[in-house]
Amino acid sequence: MVTHISKTPDQTCKLGEILGRTLRKGDVVGLIGDLGFGKTQFVKGIALGLGIQGRIHSPTFTLVNEYGPEENKLFHLDLYRLENEDQILSAGLEQYVFNVEGVTVIEWFERWGSALPTPEHGWIIRFDAISEFERVLSYEAIGA
Repeated sequence: MVTHISKTPDQTCKLGEILGRTLRKGDVVGLIGDLGFGKTQFVKGIALGLGIQGRIHSPTFTLVNEYGPEENKLFHLDLYRLENEDQILSAGLEQYVFNVEGVTVIEWFERWGSALPTPEHGWIIRFDAISEFERVLSYEAIGA
């Protein structure tokens, strides 16, 4: 497991950008952490790393936001409002873990239960608070 410490929201964004440069179509990134821990800031960085410009915001109410041109898509999911696997399935979100058209990032990934399909490759990143702005980001690889 790899860990990084971010001392500011800008550093969190930069860590996302660094990861974003390594991601390929079909990769899934699951983000785990409490409200206000920097998950969406990290997604903004991933978008920059993928070469996607423009406003990135959490899809809390829409569940999915799509960014980027056809050749470089980012699918940003937010499971905060969904309480269980049945709701995730009813929303049709399981399709995004096998989406070879782009990179999928899932906030509140801890809600993605064992009855749902397991991503084949990518990362699970846990956000833990050290202080008001400092975070420990722990990276765990998915698949080979």
